[in-house]
Amino acid sequence: MSDNGVNKGRRRFLVGATTVVGAVGAVGIAVPFVSSWQPSAKARAAGAPVEADASKLEVGQQMTVEWRGKPVWVLRREDAMIEQIKSIEPARLRDPESSAPQQPSYVDPELRSIKPEILVLVGICTHLGCSPTFRPEPGVADLGDDWPGGYFCACHGSRFDLAGRVFTGVPAPLNLEVPPHRYANDNIIVVGEDKGAA
Repeated sequence: MSDNGVNKGRRRFLVGATTVVGAVGAVGIAVPFVSSWQPSAKARAAGAPVEADASKLEVGQQMTVEWRGKPVWVLRREDAMIEQIKSIEPARLRDPESSAPQQPSYVDPELRSIKPEILVLVGICTHLGCSPTFRPEPGVADLGDDWPGGYFCACHGSRFDLAGRVFTGVPAPLNLEVPPHRYANDNIIVVGEDKGAA
């Protein structure tokens, strides 16, 4: 006991205890606040890479996977499709060299793919966001004798070839988007990971 009836040990204990309780309270408030800055598990999953197994595709077939809430098409092109793409007159295409930034730099600008036989595209029209239909047959009656095969957007008539390049004279301003992707092995495509052609 001190001269004025003050217990210095008790005072030190109370000050220390109050400081510890205050620090714990501050951390208790700060942790949820800082955690709220992080994206939710649902948001992280929505942007996470997805895998597509191209070994399941027959030549000429297409499959759809979902990445970031968008349809992503994986098409196994046959040799005739590749030749058809190469035979299209550049004047018929709005961006035949794929110079607009609608694809990663590591894809071939003409075929718009890492491997010639496998095409990976976001299945959303660059006009107003409709989803074009896969129309691989050349010269079909409803699309005209000069139709080389590709993608047709029924919403406003935009047309794309089998590399996703947009034709001239249609509302879509850009080629279909090629998402970032890589090959984990010969058949597994990881959509959403931009690791170059690795």
